[in-house]
Amino acid sequence: MDPLEVMANIKNVFPFFQPIFSADEHRIIGYEVLGRYRNEHEVVSLGPFFQDETIPEEYRLEVDNEVLRKALEQSNLLEEDVLIFINRDADLIMYDHGEQLLDILFEFQEKGLTLNRIVIEITEKNYQGDLDHLDHLLNYYRTYGIKIAVDKLGTDSTQLDRIGQLAPHILKVDLKALRSNTVQQSFHDILYSISMLSRKIGATLLFENIEMEFQLQFAWRNGGRYYQGFYLQQPSSEFANRDILKEKLRQKCQQFISYEKKKLESFYQFTDKFNHRMQQFVGKYKNQDQNELLLEMADRLTNIAFRLYICDEEGFQQSPNIFYQDDHWLQQQEYLYKNWSWRPYFLENIMKMKRMKKGILSDLYTDIETGEMIRTFSYPLKENEYVFIDISYSFLYEHEGLI
Repeated sequence: MDPLEVMANIKNVFPFFQPIFSADEHRIIGYEVLGRYRNEHEVVSLGPFFQDETIPEEYRLEVDNEVLRKALEQSNLLEEDVLIFINRDADLIMYDHGEQLLDILFEFQEKGLTLNRIVIEITEKNYQGDLDHLDHLLNYYRTYGIKIAVDKLGTDSTQLDRIGQLAPHILKVDLKALRSNTVQQSFHDILYSISMLSRKIGATLLFENIEMEFQLQFAWRNGGRYYQGFYLQQPSSEFANRDILKEKLRQKCQQFISYEKKKLESFYQFTDKFNHRMQQFVGKYKNQDQNELLLEMADRLTNIAFRLYICDEEGFQQSPNIFYQDDHWLQQQEYLYKNWSWRPYFLENIMKMKRMKKGILSDLYTDIETGEMIRTFSYPLKENEYVFIDISYSFLYEHEGLI
């Protein structure tokens, strides 16, 4: 795209609007403003223009502001609760310390626009400026009711400290990575961190680039309140009917709920069966030596587990690891008396078992030593002794509801 052509024909710059749907209402709750340019032959995206750092900042800012003005002029057609998402690169917004953007918003505020409908999507990926100055500006915007969203999350976790510092209203997660099997597990790990952080700071998760149904299901299952992408609705120069997907999203949501309920039912059935199995085993072999008990248990769980060990309620390991390797069980004495109380949920689960007098099946997580996705079943043996059984991925994969 020739930047001089765009600047010479800036009247041909105009906005497109991509709808953002909500999980709770199943309707459009906002629109992201996207830049377009009409040349002699076609309409093209201004994305490459805005991302080209060889183009002077004042040119990009002028075009960005032209798109915004035209978008806000059309916003009077929208209901008063519809949000307007405005993309801003951190470098561009700091070029003039955000003054032009705020002037435009004030201009339309006088025409009836309420500023609490505005969401500034800030992208900091290549920002080299002073973060304190940027934060000061964004916090200043907040005083007018403007919402802040952090954009382009999902490909790495380097922004997590920034999210905690900035405490934005919305976290925007890019689902492009979900289409690649090679990065899928790392993406899950990053997303887990993002979702935990969003819950702590009270931010809403918005999933973008949803292009297939399984991505929508993934977003729903992982706490996404807002959804955006070509699978739902492509950008357009016109505003879509807010209820255009209401029935479709309601039906999809019902399908997702049914699927998750079946998975949870399988999960709890497996937990109940394992508890019953352990209860019978422990009752039969309770008088055996601790190591003999573990070895007998391991032998019976050869096709299910790959590691067993016993801890006390403070997390100190009371037995060696019984570890399955090269088609036989071996004892790893070096783990004796190690302490695992630092692990997430360890003490919480110990107290649950102590009170409920039954075992617990953990969530799915990556084992530090093997690198495999596993679950751990923990069970109270007797006073101040708990056995931990690490279940192999191969077994989980073969049983519905455990992956």
